[in-house]
Amino acid sequence: MQDPEPKPAHIPRFKFPTSQSQRAPNTASSRRWLVGLPLLLASFSAPAADLLEVYRQAQARDPVYRGAVYTLQAARERVPQARAALLPAVNLVGAASRQAGQAAFSELPAVTRDVHTRSWNLQLSQPLWRATASAALDQAGQQELLAEAQFRLAEQELILRTAQAYLDILVAQEAERVAHLQTGAMEQQRALARRTFEGGTGTVTDVHEAQSRLDLSRAQAVVAGNELQNKLAELTRILGVSHARLAGLRADGSPPRMEPEGLQPWLDSAREQSIQVRIAQATLEVADREIAKSQAAHSPTLDLTAAYGNNFTSGSITSPSDISVRSRSTQVGMSLTIPLYAGGGVQARVREAVALKGKAGEDLEAARRQAVAQARQAFAGVVNGAAQTQALASAITSSKSSLDANKVGYLVGTRINMDVLNAEQQLFAAQRDWHKARAETLLQGLRLKAANATLGEADLSAINALLETGNP
Repeated sequence: MQDPEPKPAHIPRFKFPTSQSQRAPNTASSRRWLVGLPLLLASFSAPAADLLEVYRQAQARDPVYRGAVYTLQAARERVPQARAALLPAVNLVGAASRQAGQAAFSELPAVTRDVHTRSWNLQLSQPLWRATASAALDQAGQQELLAEAQFRLAEQELILRTAQAYLDILVAQEAERVAHLQTGAMEQQRALARRTFEGGTGTVTDVHEAQSRLDLSRAQAVVAGNELQNKLAELTRILGVSHARLAGLRADGSPPRMEPEGLQPWLDSAREQSIQVRIAQATLEVADREIAKSQAAHSPTLDLTAAYGNNFTSGSITSPSDISVRSRSTQVGMSLTIPLYAGGGVQARVREAVALKGKAGEDLEAARRQAVAQARQAFAGVVNGAAQTQALASAITSSKSSLDANKVGYLVGTRINMDVLNAEQQLFAAQRDWHKARAETLLQGLRLKAANATLGEADLSAINALLETGNP
């Protein structure tokens, strides 16, 4: 599709000093202008950042996404922690003490003794049967799958947030450009109305109408400039840095083609493959494992225990004979624990887990319905957006012809000034809406991919190929 109106490069206008005082080389204003000149030239020489470049910066700098990375790393440690409860535990225990005292024995004189004791003990415990720990390990595996799905959702959300912020800036830039073009056109029409009024062929009403439209267009330009700053701030919030220039959409760029083209395959895929559905499914599996873990609290536990130790005592305070003792010991055994009664707590935890699983099942159905609704809405947005873009392109062409005809009619007296002003406003509104419709169509395409869990960097590359300096 051809852009009905090329995008002229925006060149700032400078007001050069004319008075003698302004031409003084050492004034403060001259120094400020010279200081700002290098920054201005740098903004023109800096290459425009494209969508892929901005996205990769977001991957490295967006705190929300980086937080999701750390959350995934933490979740992956749950399986080793749960597995540890089924592996051997080895402990080395050591002790040393000194005891001094005086003792008196029958028919013997009192003696003072200083006794030293040292010991160490190597202990081993190997779980043989722990149903609770086995269920916890199974649940940890499901929790890791849940964390993987949640991270995938964070990836897709980063793509959508970055693309939304980028395209919003392009739309805001076009809106500001169109607003300034409209202001310039209104200024020209006001000047023409004044000339015709002074020449006797126009009316004062024409002058007032032109002035009113000019004031309104100036106000709209201020609003457009403020909106652009807000959109730039949103991208800066994601990246932590600002970009002086962004690559714009090419005039001949067409949105990527949808495959498949029918609605039903997208709905079927969204119902089963959506990231939100996968998260809900993983949550249901975690809840199911929680029931098994709670029920396992009724099961006995069986452990193998072993110990090897060394003990040394230099003497005794309580024995008449002061003899040192050194001993070594080895112990191997089994430890069996059978739960009999826990006050009803186990049954209560089982009932709680069953109820939570029921809720997780309902959440899964809600996620499926939501995914289908999102896919349907995004599909309609793509189809309607393409049709709207084409219609607005035709509207721009016809609005240009209408404006030209109204200008000629005004000069020959067959059209009034209000007709010209309305035609100009209609043309600029069509141009602004056309740029907005193009960007919204691209975003709806990304949302459609996200609803089916197929959104990735390749989709950004497809949009990047539509930019003025973008590379796929």
